Amino acid sequence: MFTLLASPAMAEGEQIIGTLQTSRSGPLEGVTITVTTPDGDEVASADTDADGRFAIDLPDGPGDYLVSLDPEALPDGVTLREGGAERQVTVTNGRRQPVTFGITDGSLGQGSGNIAILQRGLDGIRFGLLIAITAVGLSLIFGTTGLTNFAHGELVAAGAIIAWYVNVNAGIPLVVATIVAVACGALLGALNELALWRPLRRRGTGLVAMLVVSIGLSLGLRYLYQIIFGGRVRTYLSFQGQSATDYGIVRVTDKDLYSIGVSLVVLVLIALMLQRTKVGKAMRAVADNRDLASASGIDVDRVILFVWMLGGGLAALGGVLYGLSEGVSWDMGFKLLLLMFAGVTLGGLGTAYGALVGSLIVGIFVQLSTLVIPDETKNVGGLLLLIVILVVRPSGILGAREMIR
Repeated sequence: MFTLLASPAMAEGEQIIGTLQTSRSGPLEGVTITVTTPDGDEVASADTDADGRFAIDLPDGPGDYLVSLDPEALPDGVTLREGGAERQVTVTNGRRQPVTFGITDGSLGQGSGNIAILQRGLDGIRFGLLIAITAVGLSLIFGTTGLTNFAHGELVAAGAIIAWYVNVNAGIPLVVATIVAVACGALLGALNELALWRPLRRRGTGLVAMLVVSIGLSLGLRYLYQIIFGGRVRTYLSFQGQSATDYGIVRVTDKDLYSIGVSLVVLVLIALMLQRTKVGKAMRAVADNRDLASASGIDVDRVILFVWMLGGGLAALGGVLYGLSEGVSWDMGFKLLLLMFAGVTLGGLGTAYGALVGSLIVGIFVQLSTLVIPDETKNVGGLLLLIVILVVRPSGILGAREMIR
């Protein structure tokens, strides 16, 4: 079974991009990709890196190009499938054009289908836990304030970008950079609440109007990130070109293991906090009934401020983990936003546990869907799953059913 992922560009302007890997052999390094004009004149070429990625600049700008793969550079046992070694593409102005080649490592038809499913399932668990890290905060914010925050993805991107600057520019280890990013994410969450959302609530602004404000905030922050950070996709120090380790039936990189481990520990701590601590019980009380919680002596504004800080910190952590696997880019939060909403809605709006369950289901389903659909369309599968389940159970998996009289 093969997978060729469209990877982000490593430089601004028109490019041909992609990632070459198979389920058994993993990323394919050193495979030459050549770009020519339709007349056969060579434009540029590049070899795939240790992650199987390639990014080829197009100095001639937009136009029609032929992209070819050197079959002789493929490892033993890896061969081309349908479509051959050439692809014709049209690159528009400013476009980073993904290219897909059909390759196989001999796993099809040789009893390795279960192995491919296990590999994708493990990838799905990692991805689902990552979505859950970011979606729990989004769900708690909705539960305590009723706000559908479309700018939550920008908190994700902010965490990843801050960690990149601290790690790469300052040369500080990524663990310390992550702690700094989480702290900054919590402060950004507090700033959101104190400078924007609390004043709007006190003025009686409706939830629909606040939703529109969050969309505008998202757009503004996203393009501010592009101006500051640029259009490149960057990686953290010491995490470039990691090779996967073979664990028998699956292959996993160290950074993916770290991501799974950190996600599990953080989510368990969040669950314990919600169940065992006073602030966790206060958060659940505010989410259930804000007026009743206030009447019982709970400082609702302080609880909401804590929720925003928690949501910002978790979003920043999720951004760092997402940047480990996909690279850091200015629009990475937006790419994850719809899947966060899918996980939150699927699990049940306003419930942290629902966000966890829904995100895991979305992550696993999205990764398993790549066994039958192209990788670049895999997110569509998660959104279709959301529609199907909501038709059967509109309140979500763990959401409370509402009585209609």
